[in-house]
Amino acid sequence: MSKRALGAQSQMKLQATRDLYAYWQNLRRGRTAPDRSEIEPADIRHLLGHTFILEVVSRREYRFRLAGTRLCALYGREMKGKDFIDFWAGKDREAVVTMLNAITEDAAATVMGVSGRTDHGRTLAMEALMLPLKQGTDGYTRILGSLVPTDDPFWIGIHPIMTQDLASLRLIWPDEKPVGLMHSSAVPAMRGAQTATAHADAVPMFQSRNMIVSNFRRQVQHLTVYDGGKE
Repeated sequence: MSKRALGAQSQMKLQATRDLYAYWQNLRRGRTAPDRSEIEPADIRHLLGHTFILEVVSRREYRFRLAGTRLCALYGREMKGKDFIDFWAGKDREAVVTMLNAITEDAAATVMGVSGRTDHGRTLAMEALMLPLKQGTDGYTRILGSLVPTDDPFWIGIHPIMTQDLASLRLIWPDEKPVGLMHSSAVPAMRGAQTATAHADAVPMFQSRNMIVSNFRRQVQHLTVYDGGKE
């Protein structure tokens, strides 16, 4: 595994998160993202309970196509067909939309700290990983993800998580820069934010990436946002 991949993994708290990221990295083989058809459930059978795949319906709708049994137990319901964005409210909802757009438009990977709560007042810290997948020639229209609790309390499957908050969010550029910088001479900021038009050759790579991260921070000021692209 490359030093870059190991550096990104070191920023993940849970072994299950690191394992899924390593699997995705191995499938990429130097590409921006693997294809959905390359995912083999048998290869990650020990992770399946916590994993999911989202389908990009629009820039503000991301439906669960698959969801593991442990994930469904956390929320006490079948997740297939539900909109991932509906599980968030207020500023967190807008932050999640912005983050999902970065994944599907700039091939970013993200790691999130999530705090879930039940109606009985119980709380549970979780770590979420989101990774872009290609679907044929349609672009990054699928997202491979995992949501893993940091603890295994007895009440999982009994008291479902009903509300949740974002605690932190980390952007990871597996190839050290957004995909837009690899295929265009324009340097995009975040989609929906003011666009920078400097020529790629005139803007150092780290500076270009930091422009995107800076715009991201402006949109999600209530969160701790890290740029995890460096080793």
